[in-house]
Amino acid sequence: MKRSAEHGFTLVEVMISLMIFGLLAAAGVSLLSFSVRAQAATDRKLDDVQALNRLSSALAGDLAQATERQTRNEAGDLMPAFAGESGSGTAPMLRLVRAGWSNLDAAPRPGEQKVEYRVANGALERVAYPMLDGAQPLAPAVMLTNVRQVALRYRINGAWSDHWQGTPIYALPQAMEMRILRDDGVEFRQMFLVGAGYGKRKAPDGS
Repeated sequence: MKRSAEHGFTLVEVMISLMIFGLLAAAGVSLLSFSVRAQAATDRKLDDVQALNRLSSALAGDLAQATERQTRNEAGDLMPAFAGESGSGTAPMLRLVRAGWSNLDAAPRPGEQKVEYRVANGALERVAYPMLDGAQPLAPAVMLTNVRQVALRYRINGAWSDHWQGTPIYALPQAMEMRILRDDGVEFRQMFLVGAGYGKRKAPDGS
């Protein structure tokens, strides 16, 4: 009488199957981990690009609407309408008065606003004031993080200067250049018109 063959897997076959399954599972986990890291890196990069765009838009809007309106500080001292330093070594590195401040709720305030830009703790901040004269600043708004250094230059009649203190003859520069050095060594450079190019000019005699 012929015996029927027994069907099944040997121990070696089971071990090989488990090893293949383990390799596939490890490869799947590695691929998933890589995808998660890549997505996180992409999200951080997109957030950074959006922050740069917001900074550029805010600064372009502030500078384009810069006015010749002088202000007073908390001590009552008269301040120039536009004051700019060479960069992030001084706080604030830029101070100006801008027009076009929207007043949707009809609050008792002017349509102009004093704003400052500074670098604090590796972040580029925009500081606004609720009133033009003698008021405490509002809480700073962080525009960009991971900032190592900022350099500024100001242009007037074809010449560049590392500092700007407005005068009765030239209250505003015509343009401003900004260079931002990030913590990763990447540098960004951008040019802005001030006061829409500040077409108004006064002669030395004030006429």
